[in-house]
Amino acid sequence: MLCCLQILEFPWFPERVPWVRYLGTYKDLSINLIWPGKDPATGVDSIGTIPSALVTYAAIQALQPDLIINAGTTGGFKAKGASIGDIFIISDCAFHDRRIPIPGFDLYGVGLRKAFDTPNLTKELNLKVGRLSTGDSLDMALQDESLIKANDATVIDMEGAAIAYVADLLKVPAIFVKAVTNIVDGDKPIVEEFLENLAAVADALDPAVEQIVKFINGKSVSEL
Repeated sequence: MLCCLQILEFPWFPERVPWVRYLGTYKDLSINLIWPGKDPATGVDSIGTIPSALVTYAAIQALQPDLIINAGTTGGFKAKGASIGDIFIISDCAFHDRRIPIPGFDLYGVGLRKAFDTPNLTKELNLKVGRLSTGDSLDMALQDESLIKANDATVIDMEGAAIAYVADLLKVPAIFVKAVTNIVDGDKPIVEEFLENLAAVADALDPAVEQIVKFINGKSVSEL
């Protein structure tokens, strides 16, 4: 086991929110694992940009972390070199479903932000690097597809760019670790392939995050 995690009620979070915090330690590191929890209205996992942005903001305000690690699954493009089970470190995050065709607001909608640069970590763990595009839909409409291509994205998800926005706003370094569950430009339907591979890819993501935490221990953020 990497560390022992204990579930705690989070007194800094508002009452009645579903957010969950696990607290643990690994050597010199204090680790807070934050999960947006279950949507109270439907009972499904709280996914998408709104829960991610809210819980990121609240966690930063409460914990004042030195570093954020957003670990999750992603769809990948085989044309960009992605395969099922690949682990990517993200270089840049942008949105593809905030379409505002007004000068200036168009760039605001895309919201391009760089992730924190980790050249030593990426080299040591031999991880792939790619650009991330974020939207609130699991499928890919034609209009989204053109904007994803404009973002030069290797992988897509439903939270990364929102977390990047909050982290940049509050000046907290953030790195993004994404494991590929489905090939967006492949032959299988996106939802079918995502559900087929989700459990196995999530299991593969765990040791990758463990390696990253072990690498981080004993180093300053600037050494990553």
